[in-house]
Amino acid sequence: MKEKDNKINYEEESEDVETSFEKFQRIGKRAAPSITLATLGLICFLAFIIRIFSVIRFEVIIHEFDPWFNFRVTKYLTSEGAYSFWNWYDPESWYPLGRIIGGTTYPGIMFTSSAIHWICNTFLFPVDIRNICVFLAPLFASITAITAYFFVKEVTGRSDSGLLTALLIAIVPGYISRSVAGSYDNEAVAITALIMTFYFYIKSVNTGSILWSTICALLYFYMVSAWGGYVFIINLIPLYTLFLVIIGRHDIKIYTSYTVFYIMGTLLCMQVPFVMFGALKSSEHFLSHGVFILLNSIMLIRFIKSNLSDELYNRLLGFAMFALAVLFGLAFLVLTFKGYIQFGSRILTLLDPTYASKYIPIVASVSEHQPTTWSAFFFDLQGLLVFGPLGLYYCLLDKTNGKLFVAVFGVCSIYFSCVMVRLLLLSSPALCLLSGIGISELIHFFVDQMKNYNEEEDKLDTYYEGSEQTKGKKVYRYGLEFVGVFVLAIAYLLIQYIFHCTWVSAEAYSSPSIILANKDRYGQRHIVDDFREAYYWLRMNSKPDSKIVSWWDYGYQIAGMSNRAVIVDNNTWNTTHIATVGAAMATDEEESFRICKMLDANYVLIIFGGYSGYSGDDINKFIWMIRIAAGYYPRIKEDNYLKGGYRTDSGASETMLNSMMYKFSYYRFDEVRQRGEGGYDVVRGYVIGRKQVKLRHFKEAYTTYYWMVRIYSVNDYPNREIPVKSRFSSKIGNKISFYPYFRLSEPQVF
Repeated sequence: MKEKDNKINYEEESEDVETSFEKFQRIGKRAAPSITLATLGLICFLAFIIRIFSVIRFEVIIHEFDPWFNFRVTKYLTSEGAYSFWNWYDPESWYPLGRIIGGTTYPGIMFTSSAIHWICNTFLFPVDIRNICVFLAPLFASITAITAYFFVKEVTGRSDSGLLTALLIAIVPGYISRSVAGSYDNEAVAITALIMTFYFYIKSVNTGSILWSTICALLYFYMVSAWGGYVFIINLIPLYTLFLVIIGRHDIKIYTSYTVFYIMGTLLCMQVPFVMFGALKSSEHFLSHGVFILLNSIMLIRFIKSNLSDELYNRLLGFAMFALAVLFGLAFLVLTFKGYIQFGSRILTLLDPTYASKYIPIVASVSEHQPTTWSAFFFDLQGLLVFGPLGLYYCLLDKTNGKLFVAVFGVCSIYFSCVMVRLLLLSSPALCLLSGIGISELIHFFVDQMKNYNEEEDKLDTYYEGSEQTKGKKVYRYGLEFVGVFVLAIAYLLIQYIFHCTWVSAEAYSSPSIILANKDRYGQRHIVDDFREAYYWLRMNSKPDSKIVSWWDYGYQIAGMSNRAVIVDNNTWNTTHIATVGAAMATDEEESFRICKMLDANYVLIIFGGYSGYSGDDINKFIWMIRIAAGYYPRIKEDNYLKGGYRTDSGASETMLNSMMYKFSYYRFDEVRQRGEGGYDVVRGYVIGRKQVKLRHFKEAYTTYYWMVRIYSVNDYPNREIPVKSRFSSKIGNKISFYPYFRLSEPQVF
């Protein structure tokens, strides 16, 4: 009797515990939206604060090179208005050509900052436009995290997958590299627009709603106005749609979504002055046109099928497909040879990684355009390299339209990021989406193993019928120990990922290139502010109409901080102009002086790191100046500078030692004693080959504290003599007829 009473009491307690557990589940479900909202808010806050290390360690300042142009244009737009912006002719760029800003820029980021500035000031919250520009990228990174949450939730139907993806994308280093505070570049807002465009397209594909397709087209228009990488969208969405057609998933929802997106997106794209009819003629848009024609052809064939017999329909279908392929191919060939379809260097570089190095040295000279190494992949993606393929597997296992899109997005972005290191920016969000799905699916798999009985359990209960030891026990496909170890391993990798992302953000991507910091052997931190020192000197000591010769890397910074006209800048649209500057650096002093006079230049600015240890100086870039100049001036031959290898010590070639880049860099450098020797270059690791450099036509105007920036003034003609004709004059005259060959106040040069 006692045993029966004990069993009855045990069963009642079990029912009470189960009832309490159900109550706990019910409370948890009610609180889930609030918990999700709070977690998403914390993730957004994390995305913002992890990007402001540069402000904490240095100050509120614009980074890098391109952001200085965006900042300068934004200030003009804010102060002068939109009408003046569209008609602004900037005489300080590409002297003497100038630049029409409104028709040669992607104005999305400028109008975004200006709109935020207007809203803040309208609602009596005065804020300086510089602060808005500095903190714009972290703000949009938070919006990207929110968008990623809704994107993955739409794809998987799970909030936990969306939260995990939002966390991953909030701190991934590949995205942080372009969105830290002060990185006021086009990608700061473009990645947000990219993810939002993809999210609304998938939403429109799942629902067939014209509203979501319209919103997708509007966001695509914002992407077009913000960044030239919009071509990734206008090729990925058609490619994905074509993939759905090939595997037989085409329906009226996909037709509606793509048709609305294509028509509205193309029309809106043409409203951006920098694109205009390129949206119709450019080869980068060719795939979108082809898919649009294909979808409408399929719908026409389906309409015809409803009115024909099966036999006649099959014959007509075969003939129609053949005729369409032939017609499409002929049209493509004719339009290509006529010049209506243009294959740009950008798409050729992505399709052929060796194209730029063979034909466009100025593109190959940029470090961001080099092929990606494995170390760069690990540095910018870390644990995503493990979880990304897992997510790809689950996306292909459960082939919904949303998961197939994420899979196509991941595969394409990985390919392009292998071609060019800069495009790791595209693979970062793609791998975050894949990793969020993969980790979530894996965790759900093991949780389901812990919740549910396995089929083996019923067999054991049947075999040991009546056995008190086996009844009521759960038998799992995987042991609890294995499940626990696996979950702990995933948690460990995620924790390491978080630590790695925080370290990369703090140490690698939060140092503005315009302000450098280093530590001495005693661990004391030193700030190297030579760039701003030099630009401030130019602003305060040169005439307002002075023209500056420098390599194109520094053009935006000089114009933005010194307010002086530059011969070339980072727009790099005129390679002849750039080659002429390269020739001025690569030739001897007499020829360089004639070129500088022809360019009407007053100062020459070069970057030198031999004293401070700055390895990104102009001596290390000089080989690319030679190659670019040699493409336009055959008298300059790369082999003449490489006898004995690319070096500036005693084994350097005579042509190298006589070049103005060598003289500009090492003038008076033999007076500096480092490691017990005069003229020791700490970057190259040897003593310079020629000391006591003399200058006749140039004069040292200013050298910064750490010798990182050296400025030379261009002398007047000696004794007002008419100079000998330049060896480059005929070449330059043929290429650029609009160069000023003489000053009004001086004798004619040629």
